[in-house]
Amino acid sequence: MNSTTPHATPSPAAAPRTLALEHIKHNFREYGMLITLVAIMAFFQYMTGGTLMQPLNLTNLILQNSYIVIMALGMLLVIVAGHIDLSVGSVCGFIGALAGVLMVQHQWHFVPAMLACLLCGGLIGAMQGWFVAFSRIPSFIVTLAGMLVFKGLAMTLLAGQSVGPFPDAFQRLSSGFIPDISGAPGLRLTSMALGLALAAALTVVAVRGHANRIKHGVRAEPTLFFLAKTALFAALLSYLSYLLASYKGLPNVLIVMALLIMLYEFITSRTTIGRRIYALGGNEKAAKLSGIKTERLTFYAFVNMGVLAALAGLVFVARLNTATPKAGLGFELDVIAACFIGGASASGGVGKVMGAVIGAFVMGVMNNGMSILGIGIDYQQVIKGVVLLAAVLVDVYNKNKV
Repeated sequence: MNSTTPHATPSPAAAPRTLALEHIKHNFREYGMLITLVAIMAFFQYMTGGTLMQPLNLTNLILQNSYIVIMALGMLLVIVAGHIDLSVGSVCGFIGALAGVLMVQHQWHFVPAMLACLLCGGLIGAMQGWFVAFSRIPSFIVTLAGMLVFKGLAMTLLAGQSVGPFPDAFQRLSSGFIPDISGAPGLRLTSMALGLALAAALTVVAVRGHANRIKHGVRAEPTLFFLAKTALFAALLSYLSYLLASYKGLPNVLIVMALLIMLYEFITSRTTIGRRIYALGGNEKAAKLSGIKTERLTFYAFVNMGVLAALAGLVFVARLNTATPKAGLGFELDVIAACFIGGASASGGVGKVMGAVIGAFVMGVMNNGMSILGIGIDYQQVIKGVVLLAAVLVDVYNKNKV
């Protein structure tokens, strides 16, 4: 007598849930850090008695992490290409010092001064990229030397003294807010409308993308899971817009960050150069044999990093309103940690823009929450180090499973 029993088939009601769980399992790298960010925010919201999500603190959280997010976008491409840049903090501080000298000491208008600073950042990235790409010197060595060089140049440029204040128009880059057209007290209607419009636009783009994937037979998220995720994301974005609009509105630097995030998301996911950078980091020899000019791609990645480090330096000094010799100290560690925590692989070829952004805000929320709780800087560094190591261990574990 045959005693084998047939495998139980999931009921129709359980099928969507099973598909959703399978999708999350196969995309753990993508969703893991988002879930972690939400959990960390919920933890500190409870531990701080609701202080974390207050409009004033949310605004400060955005302003404090804006330059880290901006540099993380550039660092992500460098890491995906299989390299590293240890000089970004020093370049950020050097560009801030240059901006101080041009605007404060030489009375340059802030627009040409900013353009000169961005050009200088691009040249710095080009110089380092040339050594890495064409001279084949390891990026670790080149950028370590750059970190020391530009830290010293910043101190030389400022003669060891702080320079400020900056023009009011330049300060608005980092400390300004979207003006409210209505002019009514209370809720900033213009900022609220922009937030709702962005949530609606992102929802439309996501729905169209999902429909196109299904239409062309490409593997897509389970429909119910996709709809629930998209609705939740739109609701959270609308709620954050409301919180910010109830204080002073959307910060100018948040608009800059949003535009950059959308630009780099498009570049990495929809363009040929984006796909080639991932191919370069995945297997450089194979990429070269397939006709990709790997040296040029590496060079461009470092030029891009230099420009974004310069922009971050401008945002930082605009917020601080002073160029200081020690500006940018340790920024490179936060930027690199943001990318790795956000899912980028230390061996290259893997990483997403939104992952780097989420990683930056994980670090930012942890810093902010621990500061509110009165945890000392010594323990903060220990906790951040443990989180970074855990993120890399998860990456290594996932690779070994494949």
